[in-house]
Amino acid sequence: MAKGYWIAHVDVNNQEGYKAYAAANPGIFKKYGARFVVRAGKFESTEGASRARNIVIEFPDYATALACYNSPEYQANIKVRQPHSTVDLIIIEGYDGAQPQRSPSAPPESAKKGYWVAQVDVTDPQGYKAYMTADMEPFGKFGGRFLVRGGLREVPEGKVRSRTVALEFPSFEAALDSYRSADYQAAKKLRDGKADFDLIIVEGYDGPQP
Repeated sequence: MAKGYWIAHVDVNNQEGYKAYAAANPGIFKKYGARFVVRAGKFESTEGASRARNIVIEFPDYATALACYNSPEYQANIKVRQPHSTVDLIIIEGYDGAQPQRSPSAPPESAKKGYWVAQVDVTDPQGYKAYMTADMEPFGKFGGRFLVRGGLREVPEGKVRSRTVALEFPSFEAALDSYRSADYQAAKKLRDGKADFDLIIVEGYDGPQP
């Protein structure tokens, strides 16, 4: 069964006020089987716009991700957060389709994974198809796999583009190297002018879980 995810882009304007919200979350998330995939790690904004802090939380499925957000406990905690931050939050279904073919020379797995998180508006759907085929090779070469690739979603807070994609790589360095590779840059040229991208490459989280 496909997982469910929260993907949040956050600007915190009052760190002290935000701490109470962060402290209350683990108990709520544990109840719904959530785990942090990304929790404000270092990142590079390679294309478009981004906020200062990025969070990805994985749930057992999409329905559970929605239930956690809509729970009385989390709705109460939102009120703690709202005066202290600006949030763009997507709740989205995970991807369980075909994956890039992993190369035998792909980088080794590290404790902290690396992630691409892209918000996309496709302006030329027919022209974009060539990019979607060409990007599979550089993703596989660097050990990338899709966590999210479109799918059902809700945007309960803020504003994002019409399509969301998230990929996991063996490390932050592998995620960066994939983007910078000649193969990916050639694929990128196929989508230039056919889609608007906000793309961050972010370090994964390996600390305590709820």
